[in-house]
Amino acid sequence: MQWIRLKAGQDNRVVRKHYTVVVASCVIMKKVRIKVSIVEDDHKAREILVDWINRAEGFQCVSNHPSGEDALERMPEHQPQVVLMDINLTGMNGPECVRRLKPLLPGSQFVMLTVYEDSDHIIQALQAGATGYLLKHTQRAGLINALRDVNEGGSPMTANIARKVVRAFHQAPSSDPATAELSNRESEVLQLLAQGYLYKEIADTLKIGVPTVNTYIRRIYEKLHVRSRAQAVAKFAHIPLGDPSRSPAGTR
Repeated sequence: MQWIRLKAGQDNRVVRKHYTVVVASCVIMKKVRIKVSIVEDDHKAREILVDWINRAEGFQCVSNHPSGEDALERMPEHQPQVVLMDINLTGMNGPECVRRLKPLLPGSQFVMLTVYEDSDHIIQALQAGATGYLLKHTQRAGLINALRDVNEGGSPMTANIARKVVRAFHQAPSSDPATAELSNRESEVLQLLAQGYLYKEIADTLKIGVPTVNTYIRRIYEKLHVRSRAQAVAKFAHIPLGDPSRSPAGTR
């Protein structure tokens, strides 16, 4: 409210003026954080990764696990958006852990963290359903950017790894009837997906709208009978997808 002194004739009157006051409640809006889980059997390395993530703006490490077995037991209750997975775990290895976690965490993106850059390990990671592939010597800033990228729909990997994935497309002509059904434009979209492009980057490259990209990707998933970017890339590159009975039913 506001007090205004008005003069009417010879008399001074204090007129109280009422008006609507919009009071902004002092509610501190918490920034939406990307929830990350870590699976790493090296204790010191795991502590470093937890610290890196918790100190990064917009991130929160919701769980960390010393083994694949522990991750299978405890991770699903935390519902992470991104999972950082060591590929060479003691006991159950990283790809197998991803394969088993995918049905329990269908909305999570899995990024492999490894010292390996050979084709066999890349193929194993893709076959399991990993979305990204990072080397362990990746610096903190690069790792945080990669986790943010994968949460936004990207497939972070080094340029060298991306080239190996793309090279797999050209090693042999497609003999799969499903992949033969892809149109030229759908094949272009899938190759850009394999190189880690975001949907907007695909749209910009092909000079089409993002909704059109979404339509192409939906058609690709339907034609290839897959449910994720990683599975689509693996199938198009003639990488076996493993036992389909382990995949959640009814999703593509």
